Amino acid sequence: MERYYSLSRYLKNTYGERLYKLALNGGMTCPNRDGTLSDKGCIFCSAGGSGEFAASAQLSVSEQLVNARRLIAAKYPSGRFIAYFQAYTNTYAPVSYLERIFNEALDDPDVAVLSIATRPDCLPNDVLKLLDRLNRRKPVWIELGLQTVRDDTAERIGRGYPLSCFTQAAARLSGIGIPIIAHLILGLPDERVEDMTAGADYLSALGVSGVKLQLLHILKGTGLESVYYESLKTGSRRFSLLERDAYVDAVIRCLEHLRPDIVIHRLTGDGPGNLLIAPDWSRNKRRVLGEIGRQLKLRDTWQGRCLQPDPKRNHNITTGTEELYAAGIPYA
Repeated sequence: MERYYSLSRYLKNTYGERLYKLALNGGMTCPNRDGTLSDKGCIFCSAGGSGEFAASAQLSVSEQLVNARRLIAAKYPSGRFIAYFQAYTNTYAPVSYLERIFNEALDDPDVAVLSIATRPDCLPNDVLKLLDRLNRRKPVWIELGLQTVRDDTAERIGRGYPLSCFTQAAARLSGIGIPIIAHLILGLPDERVEDMTAGADYLSALGVSGVKLQLLHILKGTGLESVYYESLKTGSRRFSLLERDAYVDAVIRCLEHLRPDIVIHRLTGDGPGNLLIAPDWSRNKRRVLGEIGRQLKLRDTWQGRCLQPDPKRNHNITTGTEELYAAGIPYA
């Protein structure tokens, strides 16, 4: 029994095969880095804009695809791919440029899906129209970094937009049939597991297609690095990293609050080995995933177990869900 709706199962059900993800670099930056909103970025984001595994932006998209396939040829000699624009904010450029690079990826006959990581405040009307056109060629996925439903936490980590911005962007993307994959970080400063499950409740109500659950990593060169070392120096209890068992518990509790039709794209993340400061236990990703699977079985629980049959009658509605009602977005 699979106790959550994994990406691998979704791909096999939808495309009849596994699709390997090829990380690409569109050569963009971010309004939270270039001075438009800030010049510091989110405090957890690395200098590479979370795109350390992406190719060099000095190469054309076609060249990046060729090189990426060459690197995985030994273990994945044939098949189709997901072209994943990963680094920085991948709709933060003129539409003419975006149209060229995205179509260049879609022109590759082996690319089955175009996946674009961006921010909810970087989706103006002309970009949405472009995404609509591209989605008529091949499936387009949009990845959005929610990270937290708490606006005070969002301000503390320098996210640069309120929850209402995410809600509105999700509604506009859903209106043109673009699937949304949301990122949720577990273990942010001052957050309890109830805050994390509130994020899962919000995403379930919002109607996203996929979710990535991400452990908070402390990476070299980020704003979070100084916060982390300061907390160690002062002995502050306001910021303590999750231990492995606490993280496993948080993942399971979030899964229990996510609709069973939401595709789980990630249960934890990969902190680049040369940048990772803490937590050290996260280096053994296989062990973490194995423990999540073991605990799901031991607890006899599964994705969506804690959802109410009719969320509108639930008097313990989360802040995120209340905001959905204020925006006039019904439950999916």
